[in-house]
Amino acid sequence: MLQMLYRVLIELTNGRWSSAILKRFSRSGISRYIVPSFAKAYHLNQSEMERELKAYRSLHELFVRTLKKGTRPIDKSTDSVVSPVDAVVEEVGTIGETSEIKVKGKIYSIEEMLGDQESLHKYLNGAYIILYLSPSHYHRIHSPVDGTVTKQWMMGSKSYPVNKWGLKYGVRTLAKNYRVITEVKTLFGHVAIVKVGAMFVNSIETTHQGSTLTKGGEIAYFSFGSTVVLLFEKGVFQMDPSIHTPKDIKMGEKLGTFTDKKKSP
Repeated sequence: MLQMLYRVLIELTNGRWSSAILKRFSRSGISRYIVPSFAKAYHLNQSEMERELKAYRSLHELFVRTLKKGTRPIDKSTDSVVSPVDAVVEEVGTIGETSEIKVKGKIYSIEEMLGDQESLHKYLNGAYIILYLSPSHYHRIHSPVDGTVTKQWMMGSKSYPVNKWGLKYGVRTLAKNYRVITEVKTLFGHVAIVKVGAMFVNSIETTHQGSTLTKGGEIAYFSFGSTVVLLFEKGVFQMDPSIHTPKDIKMGEKLGTFTDKKKSP
């Protein structure tokens, strides 16, 4: 019952005013009184939290919690791509020549998602991975690769649910929701990290400084459950055989490997 109530409040309340009220409440001291029940309802692993549950002064602090050092080992293989988040792998596949991807039986446009023609052409016929974070997940986002940020931009405004029901029945949620897109140049080719908000605008906070990214290094966090979409250039990425959908995955675990160094600039 508690989980159902929180799901309604967190994932399905997306009006301008209701979202603003929920945002204000989650950051208020009053919300600390529901921290224990929230942790219980979503079975949060308290043993891996950097702080004790009673130390969180608001629901927002619990959402953006950090973990104890060493809790999430990072795959160190030079050619590996790791999960940037704790999540469920909801969908994997190949981006179509016309920029289309299929998610929960619906067709989405990478062109609409990126909103940038210059970046779009790199990813046609490449690979994509959809990673969904529920309210129970660790909400910090880390770099899946070593590389250099070449561009970062924001798109969208209002945000709707991005859980499996939102993806299936929503109106182009991955391409319409508020999102922050980071394009990274690696030794093997470009990767786009698309962080998709699931609630109010500004539910995505960027934390990294400078343009150099280290695999496993923190780059941002979600204030609420959301989704990360990874896009890869054609022919540079191979999915690990262990990856299937749906699949629970932890930040730092291998998603796949780069196949070869890409010579194009």
